[in-house]
Amino acid sequence: MILYRCFAWNERARPDQPDSPVFFPREFQGDGRHDNPDAYGCLYLSDREVSGVVEQLARFRTQRLIDALLVRRGHRLAIARIELPDSAEVIDLDDPAELRRRRLRPSQVATRSREITQPQALAVYEDTRAAGIRWWSIHESLWANYTIFDRAVRRLRVQDVRVLTLDDRAVLDAADFLGLPPGR
Repeated sequence: MILYRCFAWNERARPDQPDSPVFFPREFQGDGRHDNPDAYGCLYLSDREVSGVVEQLARFRTQRLIDALLVRRGHRLAIARIELPDSAEVIDLDDPAELRRRRLRPSQVATRSREITQPQALAVYEDTRAAGIRWWSIHESLWANYTIFDRAVRRLRVQDVRVLTLDDRAVLDAADFLGLPPGR
């Protein structure tokens, strides 16, 4: 399965260093939807490029789309295309049977309340050997997001990485989705 990560890319970083495509930023985690840094690090990926770009640009909804929005900590945003083997177990929190088995309601998965979503992820991590969790984007329910646990790092293969520019199709689609007008 091919997944996408939108992230600040340091082209010189080794795979185990910050700002590389498969670096698990455990020491910087704690506030994210499924973060439990005392137990694991995680990567947030998506099933399509636009979803990851929307996640990065959503906080700028009231602004114009300018080049500075595509930079984080001095690094350009990029899209990494990452392969996770189809054989990797992923717990699907969009599957009614899985929700029933875990005694979860869709509203408990969709909430922005980290006090609810972080324990869900920890339970999946502790009671399975799954590579991660699949869940729907808060921006568009048809987009699937993936939380991949650091125990799956050896199974991930970076296919390619592309630096984002203002004329990149994923950036243009995300800007359109968010209603970000072009900058001047």
